[in-house]
Amino acid sequence: MTEEAADFETAIAECGFGLFNVFIVCSAAPCLTAMVFSASALSYVLPSAECDLDLSIVDKGMLHAVTYAGMIISAVPWGFIADTVGRKPVLIFGGLIDGFFVLCTSFSQNTAQLMAFKFFDGFIICGPFAVVVSYLAEFHGKKHRPYIMLFVGLCVSVGSMILPLLAYALLPVPIFFEVGTLEFRTWQVFLAVSSVPSLLCGFLHIFLPESPKFLMAQGNYKKALVSLQRIYQVNKRKSKESYPVKRLTDPTPDRSADLDGTGRSFTHKERFVRAKNKFIEGLGQLKPMFSKPYLTISLLVYCLHFCQIMCVNSVRLWLPQIFATMNAMESLGANDTSMCGVLDHNAMAKSMDAEAKRVECALNHDPQSYLDNIIVSGIGLVGFLIIFPLLRIRFVADHILKVFLFICIFLVGSLYFVKTSLGTMIVSAVYLTLMGICATTIIGMSVVIFPTLMRTMVLLLIMTFGRLGSVCGNLVLPIFMQLSCLAPFLWLCALMSMAFVFSLFLKVDDRQPLS
Repeated sequence: MTEEAADFETAIAECGFGLFNVFIVCSAAPCLTAMVFSASALSYVLPSAECDLDLSIVDKGMLHAVTYAGMIISAVPWGFIADTVGRKPVLIFGGLIDGFFVLCTSFSQNTAQLMAFKFFDGFIICGPFAVVVSYLAEFHGKKHRPYIMLFVGLCVSVGSMILPLLAYALLPVPIFFEVGTLEFRTWQVFLAVSSVPSLLCGFLHIFLPESPKFLMAQGNYKKALVSLQRIYQVNKRKSKESYPVKRLTDPTPDRSADLDGTGRSFTHKERFVRAKNKFIEGLGQLKPMFSKPYLTISLLVYCLHFCQIMCVNSVRLWLPQIFATMNAMESLGANDTSMCGVLDHNAMAKSMDAEAKRVECALNHDPQSYLDNIIVSGIGLVGFLIIFPLLRIRFVADHILKVFLFICIFLVGSLYFVKTSLGTMIVSAVYLTLMGICATTIIGMSVVIFPTLMRTMVLLLIMTFGRLGSVCGNLVLPIFMQLSCLAPFLWLCALMSMAFVFSLFLKVDDRQPLS
């Protein structure tokens, strides 16, 4: 029996890895999938909805950007809530409320309504997605933590594959019905179905405990020990009393008696004082972020993530539209289905008569265009499965970010030279796979760099810079598209080059203990 006080790494190691970990990973999967759905569902909807809503290329860019705008605005409030109130409430209420707003998008009858509900969708899902990364890391010891971070990337890849499969099955089906004055079409049913992961995320986390690492950082050792005993009981199939750790230790003083040991309810005045103190504590979390060694590292990570996400989402979010246009061009007998050919076709589409537009809109529902997206997502999933074991090799883990970013400079540039839809599919699939692994690597690095009470806030800021890149990318890309065919590709290569330069200054051991 370990009578002396144990730190978090010792205590979580005693719990082992078992059924509890499997359940928590399965509960996290819908949350990670919900984030993919929130960010990418419109990419599959727009080729169908553009005819119903009469969308221009600028409208499409704004619809892509508005979800990320909501995520940016809500990042800091979510960080404060998660690092002071707890991880579990954010996952439960955030998931359920986000599911409600995603359902609301399916009731949209015009562009303004769709934009408004997608904004709130982004505003809410930002919190659960960032929190679930910390939540997963804080339920696993340093032995399994690198695998958990890769699991996050794997779930995103699976979610990215589920979405085009759902589009392939549902969007080609002609659906139209009216409820009162509201009209509903296939793409609105598709959006309604995409709310399931968010609702499932909120429901499943009701049955899980609060993060023991978070509770220890709050000084609530009593609840942290109860949480660890529950993990031990499920994993080892033994009684809670047989858990070998009896006392916990952490730099934070033990405040269990003050937090929950009085045995009575708090008065309104006491609740107000506690809320005020938590707010002050939350502000205190920001101070270390502006001092050494965290300031330099965080700025590097923010800038790197800004550049890489601006570039990757400028490609990823427009890919379903590009494949739909290529498929329509091939059906109409066009010989040139290169990226430049797509841009020229979109420019000519503005002057099409009503009958030509109707024909092209019908072609946008062709299942073949969704098959290309399924293949791209499938290659991404296979890529993660291949990289999974390789990341345990120290040399690979230390250099994978730099090498992949360098390769991606040439991949994104080569899209300009590809002349067929098959070539575009292969190059974009490899590019998005490597960039997905890079993004996961950055998140995994950040989890171990920053201490517990800063972790969710920093992760939210990293994601905020990435989302700011997504907003900028989707607003600027249509402008470059209208300038010339070469302009957007030169811009994307420049972004990738900057991301690569920033990566040269980052080096982190993802096996170090959580602080």
